[in-house]
Amino acid sequence: MTGETKHSKARDHRPLSRLDMGATIDKHEYETRLETIQTTFQKIQQAYLHTGDSAVVVFEGWDAAGKGGTIRRMSSVMDPRGFKVWPIAAPTEQDLKHHYLSRFWQRLPGQGEICVFDRSWYGRVLVERVEGFATPAQWGRAYEEINDFERLLTDAGTRIVKLFLYITPDEQLQRFEDRMKDPLKRWKLSYEDFRNRERWDDYLDAANEMIERTSSRSAPWIALPANDKKYARIEALGAIADRLSEGVDLNPLPIDDKLERQYERMLEADRKASKKD
Repeated sequence: MTGETKHSKARDHRPLSRLDMGATIDKHEYETRLETIQTTFQKIQQAYLHTGDSAVVVFEGWDAAGKGGTIRRMSSVMDPRGFKVWPIAAPTEQDLKHHYLSRFWQRLPGQGEICVFDRSWYGRVLVERVEGFATPAQWGRAYEEINDFERLLTDAGTRIVKLFLYITPDEQLQRFEDRMKDPLKRWKLSYEDFRNRERWDDYLDAANEMIERTSSRSAPWIALPANDKKYARIEALGAIADRLSEGVDLNPLPIDDKLERQYERMLEADRKASKKD
């Protein structure tokens, strides 16, 4: 067996190589499951507001893999008072003066809140590793730093869901072409999106190692094939709903007696006012 063959076989056994990239979902099943899951999200949020539970949802994946569309299907049914989406860009000059995890501590959810990170602290072992923004020593120790960081959160009761959406190079190219042709979506593209394709294998190796080294029992990675956007979207949303609802009573609380009495007084006062008119 040649060295090249050994390398190929080893790569075939890595997390992203095992995904079924032909996975699809039909329109009816998609719409039916989406409606059910979105209702579950509403129940989860109202439950969290009373139980004080909190959750972190992390989205990573290839450019144009469908992270934004998936997040929108979740955020569209959530009350913003207890739900926040954090789109994570490159660190600012001020951020660079501190430990790279510092800016994420400031964005963690409080009691009763759910926060979604559109990209996250995993940039340290992905883009910063591949592009040389972090030294080998820095990104090399980041795996354990991240595991410790997430363990602190889960030990304190915060639920963590981590999703990686993966698409093939051909599918990504098609989506880039579609965005270039659509004036309302062209803003999503950047120079880096195109340049990053030149280092596809480097990013692939980094993503596989990230999944292998930071998937824990309390915060496992869920890698999803995303060539079919709707399939990946439903699988991601379903996984989030399952984790966030685990062990939580989603039944609405009984009506508060004081609230109900006040409501009845309001109706009675309205009826009396109507009779006078």
